[in-house]
Amino acid sequence: MRTFDSIGMGIPSVLLPRPGLDLNRWAVIACDQFTSEPDYWLKVQEYTQGAPTSFNLIYPEVYLGEKDSDSRIRRIRTFMKQYLDEGLFEERTGFVVVERQVGRQTRRGLMVCVDLERYNYSRGSRSLIRATEGTILERIPPRVRIREGAPLELPHIMILVDDPDDTVIGPLSSNRAAHEKLYDFELMMGSGHLAGFRVIDPKLEDGVIRSVEKLAESEGFARKYGLPPGSPVLLFAMGDGNHSLATAKAIWEKTKEAAADPAAILTSPLRYAMVELVNLYDPALRFEPIHRILFDVLSDPGLVKSLERHFGAGFRLQPAAGLEPMTREVEDQKGFPQKVGLILPTGFSIVEFSKPDFVLPVGTLQNFLDAFLVDRGARAIDYVHGTEPVESLGRKPGNAGFFLPAMNKTDLFKTVIQDGALPRKTFSMGEAKEKRFYLEARKLF
Repeated sequence: MRTFDSIGMGIPSVLLPRPGLDLNRWAVIACDQFTSEPDYWLKVQEYTQGAPTSFNLIYPEVYLGEKDSDSRIRRIRTFMKQYLDEGLFEERTGFVVVERQVGRQTRRGLMVCVDLERYNYSRGSRSLIRATEGTILERIPPRVRIREGAPLELPHIMILVDDPDDTVIGPLSSNRAAHEKLYDFELMMGSGHLAGFRVIDPKLEDGVIRSVEKLAESEGFARKYGLPPGSPVLLFAMGDGNHSLATAKAIWEKTKEAAADPAAILTSPLRYAMVELVNLYDPALRFEPIHRILFDVLSDPGLVKSLERHFGAGFRLQPAAGLEPMTREVEDQKGFPQKVGLILPTGFSIVEFSKPDFVLPVGTLQNFLDAFLVDRGARAIDYVHGTEPVESLGRKPGNAGFFLPAMNKTDLFKTVIQDGALPRKTFSMGEAKEKRFYLEARKLF
């Protein structure tokens, strides 16, 4: 793999399903989607049964709490070895331009490798590659068990670059005819269309490197964000898959510690993770809110009383006439008070925070929810995309749903640079069906 240390990036060697395989059944959605909707994953399992599929190579997070997780992990390893032994992959080296169509819009991305030496997910990190949201440390060990020792990685990670002039991916899209077409097909379950093209022109490939290097120049970076000269550059910001990249980082650090030759290990494939690079300014890239669901909420002292106790005079609850009026008021809010929709089996309300703890409503709410769960006010929490899931789950007996507003995507880099990582699960890049599908793989050993 050709690597470029100054920008923490490499040109990947990509494994693709060999010609003749049914890509519609091969490609499945990111494992961290539909975590409260087991029916979705049951349909995926039934649809892919008996076919070569990435479903056999991943661990859908809807199953993370199952008793016999070791059995599923062994099954994943078995299928990885079987697919490699049977020659189900063919290898291509080069950047891969990804075109993902959902509805009438097409989001463009670029498959690259990023250097885990240049990534730090700690709050307040000043590394070249940074987390944009808080990392839940207890979510890393289960993922380490899944990835550690696996011969393959199948990435659902999407990383953002702040490129308003579209200098990195734009020239590749405008020269589409110069690339090698790798795949072009409809995704399962009504999730849109996916096409991929390998960059084979050395000049276009070199143009990508030069454009990324320019974005990483220290002086230009400082001017762009109004920072003092010499401020550490944030080149790549996490979009989706934060915990997957944190898992890869944890395994890489563990590998270095155990290495007999610290210098030789630096060329290991484990030093890198394959990701899809996406321009923050891509017109098809939308920031959607991630809503919250509480399960088995206790009636004593109850959710509303706990909100009143936590926020005091800064809390107000207003009834809403229905789902649409509630969502409209939350989405249209400007300034203070901060507003969040509350969905209960009994109806809809607007929660107002006139003395918020954080700049964003999601931060104010999450701060309360963390304390509420520690006090065992509810059995569990989940994070869902889209209005329909938060309504349907929130209206179930014993549950509660919180409907949140979206943040402005153009504020992301500046906010992370100035304030550090956002509260966890602040935003989602599109709704669940728009998420990245597993198609490409990469050898780790």
